[in-house]
Amino acid sequence: MALANRLVGNPSDACAIEMPFGLVSLEASTDCAIAFAGAPAVIELAGNNAPMHRTLYIRAGETVSVGAAEIGARFYMAVSGGFLADDFLGSASTCLPAMVGGLRGRALQAGDCLGTGEQEPSFDELETPENMLQAFTHAFALRCVDGPDAELIPGWESGQDYEATRRADRTGIEISGSWPPLTDAGLKPSAPVFPGTVQLTPSGNAFVLLPDSQTTGGYPHVLQVIRADRHLLGQIRPGDRIHFLKRTPDEAATDLRRKTAYFRDWLPDLSL
Repeated sequence: MALANRLVGNPSDACAIEMPFGLVSLEASTDCAIAFAGAPAVIELAGNNAPMHRTLYIRAGETVSVGAAEIGARFYMAVSGGFLADDFLGSASTCLPAMVGGLRGRALQAGDCLGTGEQEPSFDELETPENMLQAFTHAFALRCVDGPDAELIPGWESGQDYEATRRADRTGIEISGSWPPLTDAGLKPSAPVFPGTVQLTPSGNAFVLLPDSQTTGGYPHVLQVIRADRHLLGQIRPGDRIHFLKRTPDEAATDLRRKTAYFRDWLPDLSL
């Protein structure tokens, strides 16, 4: 999202549209600048192919369409001035389970009209530097620290064969593989959880939690994806392979500082 916002002169956290798996068509009601980032897809602007990761200009009455993602899971569309949305607790993000934020707390529907904020009078036409682009594959290496229940998966660093299943949304992704059986996994007292938490379930699979997850959970919290890699979770799609890499808390803090400094060469206001 931050990469798309940069191309249209917005702050990194300006409200944008998240599009899971594509197949979206939008018509402009005013002239504006737009940009797309995220999973690779075919973009059509006014009937012509248009690039991702570059400032685009759309005139009132023209249509822009996004094709299906064949790799990765989510696209992000930014508009100059940012999209107007309901604010909840300082965020414009839509939380579907709680029905707050965004456009009346729901997913967008055909016929919705989205307003935009005040646009900059002029700004440069930009393209995302190549070294800022994510390399999309069907395999993800995620750095993790031990969770409070890591003793339930001793030696987890070796023998990994994990894969994302079709059970996935913005609350979490189910991960199948060689997890140990936990017949009493649901008996643990509830404890705080947050995005990146990896929990084991009685089904024999695990779930990694995403931004719309609950705030407490009773399943064992065995791993925690470090903050520096949490932005990768939204691009995992069913069938993708997942490998967890062990980090200590100090290493995780260093990884975050280094990645933030790296991105701030292009996104000076970014906060991971």
